[in-house]
Amino acid sequence: MSEVLIPLAHGTIGEELGWQERALCAQTDPEAFFPEKGGSTREAKKVCRACEVRAECLEYALQHDERFGIWGGLSERERRKLKRQAV
Repeated sequence: MSEVLIPLAHGTIGEELGWQERALCAQTDPEAFFPEKGGSTREAKKVCRACEVRAECLEYALQHDERFGIWGGLSERERRKLKRQAV
């Protein structure tokens, strides 16, 4: 089973993740960013829209192939679509 990082994690050894300390999700309920299947993503996306590090968060998720949760304001499905369009 692979490790699932949440956007507000303080980083892992060898990675520069200082942006996560400035992320608005670090000040909110982390469960909102990992809703149950079929659950609402509205609250998490609302937080992301106002976040100054949204681009860094999305870039991290795409580079690390994050498959769960809301990252950079996008759901798993939205990130997959974005990756397909980029190819």
